[in-house]
Amino acid sequence: MSSKKLVRYRNCDVERIVAVVPRGHRHLRMIVELPDQVIVLSEATVAAIVRAYIDVVTHPTRRAVELVVRRYQSKEVKPAYSECQLVESSSRDEEVQKIWEELASRVERPEK
Repeated sequence: MSSKKLVRYRNCDVERIVAVVPRGHRHLRMIVELPDQVIVLSEATVAAIVRAYIDVVTHPTRRAVELVVRRYQSKEVKPAYSECQLVESSSRDEEVQKIWEELASRVERPEK
C-alpha cells in the first residue's frame, strides 16, 4: 500500500467547491477548497468519480469499485476523449473493501 499522506475530509471540512468551464476551454474544472489545500480536478476525473459513485449507489449488491489509470492509443478512444482514462479495475468488492480498511487505519484529519 502507498506510503502517501492520507487525509480524510468530511463534508463540513470542505470550505467551497467551484465548477467552471474556464474561458477559452471546452471542459469543466472542479475546484475543491479544503482547510489545508486547494484541489483542481479535470472534467474527466470528476466524471470518473461520478461513474464510480453511481456504480456503487445504484447497484443492488455492489459495495465498492476501484478505478485505475489506463493509457490508450489515440485511435482507441472516442473523439474528444483523453488517452489517459480512469477505468474500472478487475478488483472485486472484497478486495476494494480491504484496501479501504488498510487506508482507513492510517487516516489523518485536516488541521483547521
